[in-house]
Amino acid sequence: MQRLGFGLVVAAVVGILTAMKSEARVASELGTNAASEMGSTAGDVWSKPVVELEEEVYHYRPADNGAGPMWCHGSTCLVRRGADVFASGLEMLPQFQPLNNCRWTLWRRGAGGWQQLGADLQGRTREPCPLAVFDDGRLFLSANSALEPVADRGGGPARPEVLEFSAHRVESPSKALRLAWTGSPKFSEHSYRSFAADGSRSELILFQNIGYTHAEWIFLGDQAGTVSGQLKWPWGSSYAQPQPIRVCYPNVALRNRAVHFCGVSDIMEPNPEWRAFKKKLTGQEWDYDFRRLFYSWSSDIRTGRFHDWIEIASREQTCGWITPGDMWVAPDGRVHLIWTERAVDERLRQKFFPEVRQSHALHYAVLREGTIQNRRPLLLAEEGGAQAIPGRGRFHVTPDHRLWLFYYVSGRNADGRALSENRLMELLPDGQSGASVTVPLKRPFTEFYTATTRAGSSPSEVLDLLGQQAGAANTISYARIRLPLKASRPQSLRN
Repeated sequence: MQRLGFGLVVAAVVGILTAMKSEARVASELGTNAASEMGSTAGDVWSKPVVELEEEVYHYRPADNGAGPMWCHGSTCLVRRGADVFASGLEMLPQFQPLNNCRWTLWRRGAGGWQQLGADLQGRTREPCPLAVFDDGRLFLSANSALEPVADRGGGPARPEVLEFSAHRVESPSKALRLAWTGSPKFSEHSYRSFAADGSRSELILFQNIGYTHAEWIFLGDQAGTVSGQLKWPWGSSYAQPQPIRVCYPNVALRNRAVHFCGVSDIMEPNPEWRAFKKKLTGQEWDYDFRRLFYSWSSDIRTGRFHDWIEIASREQTCGWITPGDMWVAPDGRVHLIWTERAVDERLRQKFFPEVRQSHALHYAVLREGTIQNRRPLLLAEEGGAQAIPGRGRFHVTPDHRLWLFYYVSGRNADGRALSENRLMELLPDGQSGASVTVPLKRPFTEFYTATTRAGSSPSEVLDLLGQQAGAANTISYARIRLPLKASRPQSLRN
């Protein structure tokens, strides 16, 4: 099934998998770290992180449909295969009304820079379309095309698709994989889908939400075949009206046919008193809860069974906010998680929580078989104290299994000066962290994807970023960063 508009292909790049010539590196001086992160070790000897590339990929028009190019942040729209980096984009179609008024685009950065390979010439969608890649060069895009052909405003039924391309032969048309779901799930434009790959095993998994009850999932493998099933949401028995707790924006990892799923609660405000107060403020019947972080896993997805849900973190008592960050499954099976927390909803604070101090924290935890072995904040901003506020954070893994955290920081430093920067921190095998270092980008990335191993990209000494930079409205940018080296390396995370 041909879906790619190859009239948009500029020119085939010869030798796609040959080594890319290195572009001139940006000669930027390393910035001084403005605030010390919790638990950092002193005396580390660092080389500088080097920003090798920092450039615009594409501009977009807001679709006003509740989504945007960064909306599927639990997955990624960026993968690396050898010397080439692939990105999926989101293009608004002005002739259509929201919600399904967009289409996906596909891009590649080779030795000659960024090229748009094509776009969806048939389907319309609401959300960005995440990518995955296999070691053998197969490239996959998760689409969710509207089934209604008319241009009426609103959403409606949708058809999930996984499109396969060849990173070796970009001139070849794509093909749609057969998705044999169990039964006849009623998919819609609000997919909240998650897309992950085990690149070395040539296996994929796709989750897609169905209303407020469960997620449908499908596992696709060259050797293991196709398996599908349902992941039922945890039950909110403590609410005034007990109900399923829909889990959204998850980080999903597939490794050795084990699947790990960690996301945040996303339901209508379950506290009647808070809901009534919010309605007075907004005039709206709805307001959503993003306060509880849940994790579940399947030891072998081919069995179709998941372990009971575990609540990793909660801000339920003070109507706070939790945002999932990233996940990495180490070779030893330990699951590394990162997320951010805000203590209290400022709108409700004066009436309901006048004594609660506001705080913003970047949290890190390590789990094994559902048990939290290590958990601590890496950066904490508290009322009356430090005001370096953590934002989005992502893991990056090197070939020797060193684990890095790249994250955004705003707020103010100890001298009261405004902060807006990206930092790098190494997370060590003993549960400690190295000193943070400021990354000398011209513009910091406030929201971003990485070429994560969760989507099949190989571990690398280079960190690839795709996302939105401060001061660059309606623009998706790319950066490539050479990671710093430490004089004495810690033991491998293999152990």
